Amino acid sequence: MSVSWNPWHGCRKISEGCRHCYVYRQDALHERDSREVVRTAAFGLPVRRGRDGRFRIPPGERVYTCFTSDFLVEEADGWRAAAWEMMRLRRDLEFFFITKRIGRLREQLPPDWGDGWENVFFNVTCENQKRADERIPIMFKLPFKHKGIMAAPFVGAVSIRDYLPAGQIEQVIAGGENYDGSRPLEYEWVKTLYDECVAADVTFCFIETGTNFVKDGKTWHLPDKRRQSYAAWRSGLQYQGKKINFRLQKPQFSLFAGSESEVYRKFFGERCQTCGSRLICNGCSNCGQCGAGNAAK
Repeated sequence: MSVSWNPWHGCRKISEGCRHCYVYRQDALHERDSREVVRTAAFGLPVRRGRDGRFRIPPGERVYTCFTSDFLVEEADGWRAAAWEMMRLRRDLEFFFITKRIGRLREQLPPDWGDGWENVFFNVTCENQKRADERIPIMFKLPFKHKGIMAAPFVGAVSIRDYLPAGQIEQVIAGGENYDGSRPLEYEWVKTLYDECVAADVTFCFIETGTNFVKDGKTWHLPDKRRQSYAAWRSGLQYQGKKINFRLQKPQFSLFAGSESEVYRKFFGERCQTCGSRLICNGCSNCGQCGAGNAAK
């Protein structure tokens, strides 16, 4: 499975992809102001242990970091050093994060960063060509071992053909926008990115169509995210490129570091086989939300 770690919550909208932010939508249901950035109760999740002394998140897991905020939001500057420290201690986990504030990143790196940490997968949002051309050149100048692009919400045509030859982009994820007022995603936009990634042998994953998907001049309205994911999978626009190697290490201060029984081993259930995110997923959590249940069996 994959773990979500949201050390802080809340953000401010700064670009086109923020218009229909899902966090704002969810917070509005609870009369919460999404512009208020707060440290959450889950702040110390990566280093928490169970009663047996083992880390609650086993080695080998992927940790989706700060998905209800932006890791580089200014209001979190006072907490970020501690977050980096937890990533440094848990070098046995993959930390995956996305940012629209890439211009702030260099000054926010920890002092022992060097040319990057193997367990951090840095992704930049490229919701349209304007933001791709603005953010990708900055990303290329930053010292990260692993770099990717998130074209989600995908609200305008994007070509990265001129950037792929540099060999720095390891993965591209694409997905449409959701909820009320969502802007349509054009099939041809996805196909263009897919073709460019295949030519460069870079992994491409079309995770979901979004609420409004346009193909062959027809607009498909798909409010159900399970249907979106299935439609993305059925499109055939999935490509496994060069393998991304995360050279994970044993965590510091673990009582059971690296023991065979502790290391997470991913599995996939029946429903997983037709999921748009299957290519990049770290395994099924058997949560039952897809209606399958008992996916591990």
